[in-house]
Amino acid sequence: MRLRFTKMHGLGNDFVMIDAVSQKITITPERARKLADRHFGIGCDQVLIVEPPQTREADFRYRIFNEDGSEVENCGNGARCFALFVRDRGLTHKREIRVETAGGNMTLMVHADDTVTVNMGIPRLEPADIPFKRDSRDAQYSLQLKKQALTIGAVSMGNPHAVTVVRDVKRFPVHKVGPHVEKHKDFPERVNAGFMQIVNRGEIRLRVFERGVGETLACGTGACAAVVSGQVTGQLDNDVTVHLPGGDLRIEWEGEGKPVMMTGPATFVFHGQIKI
Repeated sequence: MRLRFTKMHGLGNDFVMIDAVSQKITITPERARKLADRHFGIGCDQVLIVEPPQTREADFRYRIFNEDGSEVENCGNGARCFALFVRDRGLTHKREIRVETAGGNMTLMVHADDTVTVNMGIPRLEPADIPFKRDSRDAQYSLQLKKQALTIGAVSMGNPHAVTVVRDVKRFPVHKVGPHVEKHKDFPERVNAGFMQIVNRGEIRLRVFERGVGETLACGTGACAAVVSGQVTGQLDNDVTVHLPGGDLRIEWEGEGKPVMMTGPATFVFHGQIKI
């Protein structure tokens, strides 16, 4: 059969968008891996699936497959693309869109300029909720790697994140350190490794080594986790511009018990069909 798809990106974090509402298709981990392959498939960081909702409270179900075929709970950059995609496909005309994810429900707000604000939900900081093997919650933790120890903040944004403050993020060896953090034994479901340089209280630079993907040009949940971690340690304000390699996001968090709000762009690249 021929599968219709759309290629999109959020600040360079690229996705293959699949409408599984108007076309009958089942995306398996193997199919997702083939679609994501940059040499023999379409090529992307993640495959995003639009499905009918399973509850009356939501407009759609939102599923996310990494390029290695693993299914994950959340993706902030993908959520912004999702919002524009369902409107472009005529699946909804709403500007406020409610979606189910494996990490919980999210609300997406499409603005007149086609930027999208995503209610990313309330961050989870208890180790058991991340999950992270520690007996009690703390603002920072020591994480022992083979050749060094890192000081990290641990946050779940529906998916697990470890955030390390570094002096110069451009020079930091993300490709060497990131894989060791991602697969650390203290994170039983693996973890997204974020490396943050604090410019001032309202501005950071960030690189993220994503679980099951590697370093990407942008990571929405990683940006949220970095700002939460920086606020918990008293280093950041509640409205922060995050400079990622692919562009900028605005992250707002009013503190404990409040949801994180993320605003940024999403871009269409091309539409196509592929035989599967």
